[in-house]
Parts: sequence; C-alpha cells; structure tokens
Amino acid sequence: MAILMDAAEVNRRLAAGERLVLLDVRWVLGRTDGHEEYLSGHLPGAVFVDLPSQLADHAQPDRGRHPLPSTARFQEAARSWGINDGDTVVAYDNSGSMAAARAWWMLRNAGLEEVYLLDGGLAAWRAAGYPEETGEVSAVVGNVSLREGLLPTITEREAAAWPGDGILLDARAGERYRGEVEPIDPRAGHIPGAVSAPTTANVDDAGHFLPAGELRRRFGSLGVTEGAKVAVYCGSGVTAAHEIAALAIAGFEAALFPGSFSQWSNNGANPVAVGAGPFDGAGPSGTSRVSGSSVEP
Repeated sequence: MAILMDAAEVNRRLAAGERLVLLDVRWVLGRTDGHEEYLSGHLPGAVFVDLPSQLADHAQPDRGRHPLPSTARFQEAARSWGINDGDTVVAYDNSGSMAAARAWWMLRNAGLEEVYLLDGGLAAWRAAGYPEETGEVSAVVGNVSLREGLLPTITEREAAAWPGDGILLDARAGERYRGEVEPIDPRAGHIPGAVSAPTTANVDDAGHFLPAGELRRRFGSLGVTEGAKVAVYCGSGVTAAHEIAALAIAGFEAALFPGSFSQWSNNGANPVAVGAGPFDGAGPSGTSRVSGSSVEP
C-alpha cells in the first residue's frame, strides 16, 4: 500500500475537483506557533490539526507525554476535519513529515485505507509554485466511523523483552539515545537493547523520504531483515510513526511503542542504558541523569 503522495499529484487532484481531505499537522517539540504558521499560508482547503489536543490525550506518567486518545475522541476529531468513510486523506507539515506521520499512523490504525503523507510537505508544495490559502478552514463535519488496533503496537513490558528476539529501534536524535542530553524526559539514555535509528536519516535535505532501496539498505545496516520482528519508539510516540512509515516504504512492518521513552523513563523500575551501544552503560533500575517527571501527575 502506497504511503506517499507527491505535490504534483495532490495539485492534479485538486485542479480536477477530486475530493481530498488535507490535514495540516504543523507541530514541532518545544514550539507553539504551528497554528499561526498555518493561518499565514496552507494548501487550499487544508484544515489545521492540533497534535497535542487532537492526536493525543493529556500526558500521564504511566502512559507518556502523548498517549493515544480513545477511539471515540479521535473519531470526533476526524469528523471535525471533514473526513467521511471512504475519503482520501493527505497529511502534511513543514518538518519533513515528522508530525504528519502521527496523523497518518493513527488514521491507518483506525481503519482508513486511503491515507497518505505529502512527500516533502509544505516545502515541496511551495517549491513547485502551487497556490496557497490563508486563514482558517472550517470543514463540514464528516461521518467517518473509526476502529482501533489495526496496526501493531507493543506495551512497556513487551518493549523490555523485545531486543531478546527482535529489533527495537530508537527514533530519537543520537545524542538523546546516548544520554548526552535529555531536554524533556526524566532520565537520559535509551531502553537497554535498543538500536539508534534517528528519523532524520529517513529523509533528504529537502524533507523527502529516501527511495525505498536506500531505506531498505539503511534499515538493513541496523539489523532489520526480512521477517524480523521490528518495533519502534521515540520520545513520546510521535516521530516513531515517521520511522514506521519509512520502514513500510522499505517493505518492512513495524510495531509502535505508543508511550515510548517518556513512559519508560517515568517508571523508576525500568533500567536505562547510556552510551552508543544497545547495552552500553546499562545501570540498575532507576539510574538517572535528570531528576523529576516529564509529565503532570
């Protein structure tokens, strides 16, 4: 199943009057100006998706910073974006699909089949010189009926055991994986046994996903082979969805650990490894470089 739709195809469909639901998911960790940027310019007819409030529940120590919302809550949001059963949906952002992939994964997980990422995002649309609109778009409420659990996920307990007979990929930046810095979660480092696989290596300098062959070679170098059990986590389950999309383009299926490191590191019973290797510096449960909790109690 195709993951990407390029700007030329989106423009062709819009020009032909074909129905597309366009989702603008502009969100970057540590910034709150996504909506303002959307208002200043977006794809024609695109509705704004607020990731923290519509693609996540409130943060909880035992579920992480961006827990998946209930199916009922997510369905309400999807209908507010104007999605009907059978619609074709294209999600985009202006950060290499790092945020848009969260919407893509959640909608696919909820049963929508025709969901795509705009390859290259808003930057690709602008580079092609296609038209934009400004201001808010309020969609006619849709009638989509969502399900849950159509894509694989793993629990905190499964993440602990996963490296024993599978590949657990850490999609965060390398310095966070190694434990050199931790800007938001309570402990620095990674889940013991996890392999560093930053999402930024999935795309080129313009934010386009690498070709399938290159992605396949990339993941192969990390130990991913045909038939391997693969799972992915990041800080809070957002950019891990991007890694799952890249793996799918390469021909591999992967499970998501929704709570990711924000859930793992909030549980003092979980050990944390610090260093460049999967088990480097793995200390006892509760080992920490940063005190405090990353979420509200």
